[in-house]
Amino acid sequence: MISDEVNLTGVAVPITPRALRLTVVPSPEHERGRSISSVLWRRGLLVADVLIGTVAALLAVVERFGVTQPLGPSVMYVVLIVVAPLAWPAMLAINGTYEDHRLSHGTSEFGRIANAGLWMLAVLVVLSYISHSDISRQVAAVGVSAMVSLSLAAHLTGRLLLHQRIRVGGSIHRAFVIGSSDEVHGLVDHIGRLPHSGLRVVGVCLAEGVDGGAGGPYALHRSSITEILEEARRAAADTVVVAGSGLLSGLELRRLSWDLEGTGLRLLVAPGVTELAGPRLVIRPIGGLPLLDVQEAGFHGPSWWLKSALDRLSAAVLCVILSPVFAAIAVAVRLSSPGPVLYRQSRVGLNGREFTLLKFRTMCEGADKDLATLKELNEYDGPLFKMRRDPRVTPVGRFLRRYSLDELPQIWNVLTGTMSVIGPRPPLAAEVDRYPGDLRRRRLLVRPGITGLWQVSGRSDLSWDETVRLDLQYVENWSVFLDAAVMWKTLRAVVSGRGAY
Repeated sequence: MISDEVNLTGVAVPITPRALRLTVVPSPEHERGRSISSVLWRRGLLVADVLIGTVAALLAVVERFGVTQPLGPSVMYVVLIVVAPLAWPAMLAINGTYEDHRLSHGTSEFGRIANAGLWMLAVLVVLSYISHSDISRQVAAVGVSAMVSLSLAAHLTGRLLLHQRIRVGGSIHRAFVIGSSDEVHGLVDHIGRLPHSGLRVVGVCLAEGVDGGAGGPYALHRSSITEILEEARRAAADTVVVAGSGLLSGLELRRLSWDLEGTGLRLLVAPGVTELAGPRLVIRPIGGLPLLDVQEAGFHGPSWWLKSALDRLSAAVLCVILSPVFAAIAVAVRLSSPGPVLYRQSRVGLNGREFTLLKFRTMCEGADKDLATLKELNEYDGPLFKMRRDPRVTPVGRFLRRYSLDELPQIWNVLTGTMSVIGPRPPLAAEVDRYPGDLRRRRLLVRPGITGLWQVSGRSDLSWDETVRLDLQYVENWSVFLDAAVMWKTLRAVVSGRGAY
């Protein structure tokens, strides 16, 4: 029986018919994946850090005083060896390293390990001064450096193992998504593009009047939020995600959060501001009312000038260091097939200005003329032409593409100021013509890059829409820290060669 109100925590809350009439569509059992216990995983990291604290303290003391006098001339070194296994993981915990949302994604975990090392060093200096024990600076430096290095290696190894378990069907959190059709489908698609997040959707709740889609026999009509939560528990979900604000009012959302307390279900709310993340979104409480403050994008200022200076400096240094590599590749390209060493193509850059992009030639001469005969074999859904087994690519060209060596001449583009080391993908004029008006203006506010989110996320394996989305995501959330993360991931992407053809 459909009621016009839902009783949450003993208070009758009137709900509009739109919020009451819902269709619940759980995922089939075989799609739910195996659950990974984040608690056990964090405990494993904690045990590893305890061992690391022990090993690092012993290593520092033995390195300073030798094996014959391992504990040094003071009882303080004995205390250091005993306390370090507890102090080091405690410092990591204080810095938030073991927080649940840092598992499986992001680089903040590693930054917090480094920050914990600085605090650990400061604590040792202060304790040494207060106790007049004069702990050797060499012991402190070696010990803390070993703790940071070994913990970084341990946490990185743990993350890689965790990603491996997620790739074979595991999930850290099992989500039940509530919202209108557009909001739910958009959020589910976004989660599906980020498997390393460890979040797996095990069911959705759509507003009434929307097609239940593939729900089939799983479609169930429910009349209250309480029953929806029962369905979430039945799907073995541990997280309820509200996609935007199209379904629940502020009062209803607050009641929902109260009703989830003590159930083991946590609540996530998507703000409805797409492609914005990190420092651009700040919660500003005003008189108890939390407001989402969207900061202005950083297209100017000291950070922007720093990026430009680093681009030119790194390009100049790389031109000198890689000159023997340039020469070797140029000879290989020239000997592999007749034609020029470099391939030139017009691309669209900053503020819509066209420039000539440089690459090492990877195809036989006159490949552009053969494109018309291969159009039907295109494996890409955008204006670009992509084939995994393109017959026009030379053997040397295939090797260059495999490891992105064909893009090295773009360092000259960086040196001349038409490109950046990291940025959105340099688009063709045909691609820019397909952008909506507002997206076109926004997308061209930064210089295109040799590498970027598009390259570390799959390169040619991405659809055109996904590539555009990643480009816009970079533009909206650019920062020096994001560039550093992209550069690190680029090294892994180049070695793996995933999506390069």
